[in-house]
Amino acid sequence: MTVQDHSGYRQRPQGRISTKARAGLVLIGFLVVAGALLFTEHRAHVLGLLVWVPLLACPLMHVFMHGGHGHHHGGGQPNDQRSA
Repeated sequence: MTVQDHSGYRQRPQGRISTKARAGLVLIGFLVVAGALLFTEHRAHVLGLLVWVPLLACPLMHVFMHGGHGHHHGGGQPNDQRSA
C-alpha cells in the first residue's frame, strides 16, 4: 500500500458559498427586481390584455381538449355497437 502526501491540499472552509452558487443567487435577485420593475411600469398594458384571455382560451381549449369536430382516428368501435 502506498502513502499519499496531502500536505499541499487545502480543504475549503465550511459555510462558504461557491462562486457558481453566488452567481446564481445574484442572477435570481436581478430577475426578480427586473420583473417587479417591468410589471409596475407596464401594469396598465398587462391588465388590459387580461380581458382577451377568455376569448383566446375558448378556441384553444376546443382544439386541444376536444380534439376538433368528430375526427376520431382511434380505430376502435363505438360504445353502442357490440360484437356477437
